[in-house]
Parts: sequence; structure tokens; C-alpha cells
Amino acid sequence: MTTPDTQDAALDLDKLFAARLHAARARPYLATALFALHTVASRQVPTMAVDRYWRCYVSPGFVDRTPVEDLAGVWVHEVSHLLRDHHGRSDRVARARGLTGPAERLRMNIAADCEINDDAFGDGLVRPEGAVTPQFLLLPPGELMEEYLSLFRLGPRTQSLAWLDCGSGADGRERDWDLGPDGAHGLSAQERDAVRFRVAQGINARPGHAPRGWKRWAEEAFHPPQPWRELLGAAVRSAASGPGAGEDYTYGRPSRRAACLPGIVLPSLRRRPPRVFVAIDTSGSVSDAELGSALLEVSAISRAVGGRRDLVTVAACDAAARVAHPLCRAEGITLMGGGGTDLRSGFAAALRATPRPDVVVVLTDGQTPWPDERPPYRTVVGRFSRHGGEGSWDEDDPDYVPDTPPAWARVVEIGATTGTGR
Repeated sequence: MTTPDTQDAALDLDKLFAARLHAARARPYLATALFALHTVASRQVPTMAVDRYWRCYVSPGFVDRTPVEDLAGVWVHEVSHLLRDHHGRSDRVARARGLTGPAERLRMNIAADCEINDDAFGDGLVRPEGAVTPQFLLLPPGELMEEYLSLFRLGPRTQSLAWLDCGSGADGRERDWDLGPDGAHGLSAQERDAVRFRVAQGINARPGHAPRGWKRWAEEAFHPPQPWRELLGAAVRSAASGPGAGEDYTYGRPSRRAACLPGIVLPSLRRRPPRVFVAIDTSGSVSDAELGSALLEVSAISRAVGGRRDLVTVAACDAAARVAHPLCRAEGITLMGGGGTDLRSGFAAALRATPRPDVVVVLTDGQTPWPDERPPYRTVVGRFSRHGGEGSWDEDDPDYVPDTPPAWARVVEIGATTGTGR
């Protein structure tokens, strides 16, 4: 981005907002995100910067000396950091690779800039002076921040970038000027997700109008790569295709054996789509994020059995099973609960269901007693993965380990970095 200079002018909001309007006209699919940002004047900021709560901190001097067309490019650049969750991704990379300190966070900012600036400009949007590109660092185009981070180190070629600071919204490191989670005009997590969803919708609706990097982002925003989902779907299909599952006799297609018995019409064996009963653990030990993941898994289960939503029934369970509802839309399922956990009530509800399901899928964190005997239907357990120190099993007893699901259940870890199943 444009290098900083003295900043003693008052913030020219008319010029700044004219630049935002220009950015929205050049990139209409980003308009929702651009107008969701709340501007904060700050003389501590080198140019423009964002925090993870969607505040945009702006240097008055930078706005005064920068043309409107260049400011439009900066608007798009900064909001891109937030849409692509560069702060969250930087935090995850830092934990995974043991990266600490401001220098490593600067590398993350540079890597994130390379991901954005690779194809952000042109077609009515001017590249701001000093914008960092992969070509500037002799790196290949079209990569993600995580890949770029592995391909360069700070050195002579990056010395001119020491001033670069797109804020905590770009690299996850809090700044002195940040207003923090309790400051005014920050967006909640739900509001931030809603903005991302609207932008992804706009890109997918008119894919020919977005650069390749944004198309990739929008696709992953709707269908994030999750290997456990494939395993869960495969486990459901495997359970549903076992001997005796989903099989019935029909006279609509006579049996080939009828040729041996003249004058007698024999029915043939037909495999019908399996009926699936999904019990979702809604006890107090399950987080809101895990419940949200459970709803996504319900949609995946529906696809795994051919998209027949009328054959999928969902029940919320804590210590008791709530009313089971046929699946219409996963987004419309009401997940009630919050008490203790005893998913045996869910197994009992499946047993009472009419008609009886072929497969029962239990989505749980594992903190539950299990039935003593194998139920008369195939069972798949989708267990929310818990990482050390993050979402512990029991805050009062960190050494607590829940009972392992029984051997007769097929188990898939949901949320693990690499899917596992047995």
C-alpha cells in the first residue's frame, strides 16, 4: 500500500466515502462488505488498517494526499483481509508452526497482501502505489497466504515493507489503536458471517465478474474443505447398503425366478432409499459452533442418501429426546436443550419411530452413556473433535475422558484436521 507520511489534516470523510463508492461500483459483489465497515479516524495508523471486528482505522493525512482512485483500491484491499479471515488464519498458522513476535506477524501481513493483490486490481480499480504482489517477491501467482508464508523470509527484498501495517484484521496481532471487542461499532460474529455469506452469494450469482481468487474464496465459503464430511457420508452409505437395509419386495417388477414357476407371479427384491434418524446432542457441553457444524452435517447426510429429505428425521437430545421432525431445511431445525447428556433417549426415540429407520446417526461430543445392547439398526457416530486446551471436555475436571462409543457403532471424528473413522 502507499507508504506513510506526515498526518496533520482532519479526516476528509467526503473524499473517503467517495472512494468507497468508487470501490463498490468497480467491485459490486464487495459492496455489502465495504459498507459494513465502520471508519475510525486515527493518527496512529500509517495508512488504513482494519481490526477483526470490522472497524477501519484511517489516517487523515493519508486520505488528504491520496487520490480517490487509489483510495478505492485501498478500501478493497482492507476489506479483503476481513472477508478472507486473514486474522483467524494467521492465528491458526502461528499456533501450528510456532511463529511468535511482530516480525512473524509482519510476514503474515505480507503473505496475506500477496494473496489479495495478485488479482485484485484492474477493471476499473487502480493498484495503489506500493501494493505488495507475489511478483515483487519473485513468488508464483495464485497461491494462498499459508503457501506464501512458507516461500519467503524477511530480508533485503522486504526491507522497504517494514512500515506495512494493515492492522490486527490482517495478521491477528492487536494494536494500540484497536478499540477491542467491547468498543463501539464492532460487528458480532453472526454479523460478520452474514456479511461473508452475502458477498459469497453475490460472487456465485455472477461468477464471470469476479477474479479467480474471489471465485475460489466464494466456493470455499459455501463448501469448506472438510475431509470428515466425506467420511461421514461414506459411513452412512455403507451402513445403509448392508444386507437387509432398505430392502423390500415389489410386484412392479416380477422376479426372474418366476420363469421356473409358470402361472405364478413372484415379487422381486427392490432396494429403496434408506431412512435415516439423526440425533443431535444439544447438551450444555456442546458449543454453539459445534451445533452449527451439526446442521451442516445434516445437509451432508441428506446428500449422502440421494437428497431425499423426506427420509431424514432429526431429533435434538440432551437428557431427553425432543420431538423428531422430518427434514425440510437444515437451517430451519430448532435445536433445544442445554442440560445434561443421555443420548440413550435418542436411541429409544429412533426405536419408537414409525417407520423404523435403517440408519441412526448420532452427532455428539461423546459425553454420554451409551446403550448396553446393540440396537436393531445400524449406527454411525459423528463425534466433535476436541483439541488440547481448546474446548476441553470438562472445565471442572480437565482429566475427564468420556466413554468410547461402543464397538458396534461406526465412528467418524468431525472437525479433525484429517478425517478418521473406524
